[in-house]
Amino acid sequence: MTTLEKLSFLIHELAQDHPDYEISIPQDEDKAFQLFRALCNVRMPGPVSDEFLEIEGDILETMTKEKGIVDVEDLKTSAKYSNISLWQGDITRLKCDAIVNAANSQMLGCFQPLHGCIDNIIHTMAGVELRNACADLMAKQGHEEETGQAKITSAYHLPSQYVIHTVGPIVSLYVTRKNKQDLASCYKNCLDLASEKGCHSIAFCCISTGVFHFPQDKAAKIAVETVNEWLKEHKSDMHVIFNVFKDEDYDIYHQLLEE
Repeated sequence: MTTLEKLSFLIHELAQDHPDYEISIPQDEDKAFQLFRALCNVRMPGPVSDEFLEIEGDILETMTKEKGIVDVEDLKTSAKYSNISLWQGDITRLKCDAIVNAANSQMLGCFQPLHGCIDNIIHTMAGVELRNACADLMAKQGHEEETGQAKITSAYHLPSQYVIHTVGPIVSLYVTRKNKQDLASCYKNCLDLASEKGCHSIAFCCISTGVFHFPQDKAAKIAVETVNEWLKEHKSDMHVIFNVFKDEDYDIYHQLLEE
């Protein structure tokens, strides 16, 4: 099967959930992938065939290899902190033991088609099994995830081994003491989970700084201080990567870690 034929198969399978939609499969690979991604974004948790999973895995893993997998062992560490690195780019390219996803309290991933948030892209590139795994965890828990807490799942088709999902605080008019405490708890609980699983490396996104409106400079300061304190307290040699996407975030973290 060609890539377009594989995408057409996946789109056809996903379209079964939307019998009222008139879905025309594009004959362009990029556009076909965007349609596939959008259908995955809106798909509710549920079983899928082994054939679907095999073809989906082939598509996603090939795409990630083409984008370029980045091994965190090759990243230089900070001038100030020997266990901490800063890296700018797409977190789904990172090969490490765990990457951190900025989730919402439902913990099921972003349902908005083609949304640019990290929750959306991680679920897209990991595959539909990730939402199913999250749904199983939440069904067992029986209630939404509390702010500052975290859950861990397999990373499925990502280069990392695990995804740790954490719910950051939502800032309203101004940053409260509780907001700061909850954000610090996100980092501590993610590190605790990673340690329990025997992880030697973990990559953090910029938790709560997107649609949750935590000011970037304040969030970065809390992130660096909390991680450094945790590493010292646990006498840990875990390699921590602060992953940023925007230039503004890179500059903020660079100042905290290098200057």
